[in-house]
Amino acid sequence: MKMMRTVVLTISLLAAVVVPAQAQFDAVGSLDFPTSSSGDVEQHFLRGVAILHSFGWVQARDQFQEAQALDPDFAMAYWGESLAYNHPLVSQMNPDEPRAALQRLAPTKEERLAKAPTEREKGFLGAVEVLWGEGEHVARRVGYMEAMERLHEQYPDDSEIAAFYALSILSAVAATGDLGMRLKVKAGTIALGLFADNPNHPGAPHYAIHSFDDPEHAPLALQSAYRFSEIASAVAHAIHMPTHIFIQHGMWDRVSGNNQVAYDAARALWQPGNSLGDAIHPLDWGQYGDLQLGDYAKARLWIERIEAMSSEGGFLEGGARGQAGTARAMNTTSLLKARYIVETEDWKIVPITDELSANELLATALSAARLGDQTTLRQAEAALGSARGGRTEIMQKMAGALLHAGMGHASVATGLMDEAEAAILEMAPPRGSASPIKPVFELYGEILLGLDQPTEAAEKFETALVRMPNRPRSLLGLARAYAQSGNDEGAAEAYKQLTKVWAGRTSFDGYQEAMRFLQGKG
Repeated sequence: MKMMRTVVLTISLLAAVVVPAQAQFDAVGSLDFPTSSSGDVEQHFLRGVAILHSFGWVQARDQFQEAQALDPDFAMAYWGESLAYNHPLVSQMNPDEPRAALQRLAPTKEERLAKAPTEREKGFLGAVEVLWGEGEHVARRVGYMEAMERLHEQYPDDSEIAAFYALSILSAVAATGDLGMRLKVKAGTIALGLFADNPNHPGAPHYAIHSFDDPEHAPLALQSAYRFSEIASAVAHAIHMPTHIFIQHGMWDRVSGNNQVAYDAARALWQPGNSLGDAIHPLDWGQYGDLQLGDYAKARLWIERIEAMSSEGGFLEGGARGQAGTARAMNTTSLLKARYIVETEDWKIVPITDELSANELLATALSAARLGDQTTLRQAEAALGSARGGRTEIMQKMAGALLHAGMGHASVATGLMDEAEAAILEMAPPRGSASPIKPVFELYGEILLGLDQPTEAAEKFETALVRMPNRPRSLLGLARAYAQSGNDEGAAEAYKQLTKVWAGRTSFDGYQEAMRFLQGKG
């Protein structure tokens, strides 16, 4: 057996230049993965693993299949391919294609394990046999984690076993729906240890980011986010992923910039027959970042892009995946349009129909409330009661609170917002753009300001900014609440921060309001 030497693949800094398709395997990081392969087989395998760590599924599969073509009995190439069909952190994973990949190695588990020449490789292969074996998906993912844990205990100094063990923990957490942080912290601790040993390892910062993707723990992964932006600039997901941490810090320039480059890379790496799913996600997040910066022209450009993608049949896969991709593009289109209305406060009332999404209904409810159209607001609130979506019940309470606040029913309005607040606190902390598209605590603060309760409003805006730092609408609300309650020092600090976020947006009413206050107190 040949023990693999450390193989370093070219690392280039993240740039605003579109990555050409032929350079897709430059800039994927470095790793040390001893196997029984050698030569070109070894090179294809290593590239596949490096890209796999960055969730570049199609690119990774290509490399593993190249290794198989050169050595049809190299078991680890089939192991890698089996992991390159499903996102491990989604609630469900389809085992059909991974099982088919393993069966091309040999028809039975015993025959496949016999092709792995070392105990270590048998350990890797045996773990995915559990993951893609029979049984319910949660039990298989937990069993996979347990198999990787045993392998990690057997080879505690093996960086690749540690990396895939950390990912298996995150996958088990995603499958079980466990919102506790103990297992995530365990995975993150392993990932940070790997990151300290090899700052160029693509999986180490990636899995640290996934582990600490919440407001409280995000600071632990900030250095990982900076580094991951540089390690794997050839993989669209890797360029996007650091923004999960940047968004938790309200670093809107980086949220916008990284997602623009990720979108460009996804388009450049697209091949006929592939999906543009890797482009839709950064497109979504990029628009959110630009809206926070006040770059509304760029935010409209993202809408134009997603509308074009919704109709670009040639850019979406055929069959079930193509249908899913088209549906995702259409859903994202309605999300971006509704979000644009809410964030810009360019209020727009549309007729209430069964075709409107929950996000569109909430945007219409907010528009109707701000424009004094109680009839449409009432219709939107009722429609949200029958709409489908993960947070429609919360959105309906928000619309109901707006309705009753406009009618002068202060206690009913605050009671509904209390219910919405309690419901959102039972869910996982914010991990990305605002969901609902108008944050609950931000809206609650605005309603309380309208009810002439600035002290209580300030508390809601403070909570909103802890959950979603540096949001300009929350900063503006906090400044107004402080000013109305006589806390000029607090108001000045919030207004100053707002002018930093909206630097150069001198035509914005909120920016002008901030400057008048600051100049008046200067």
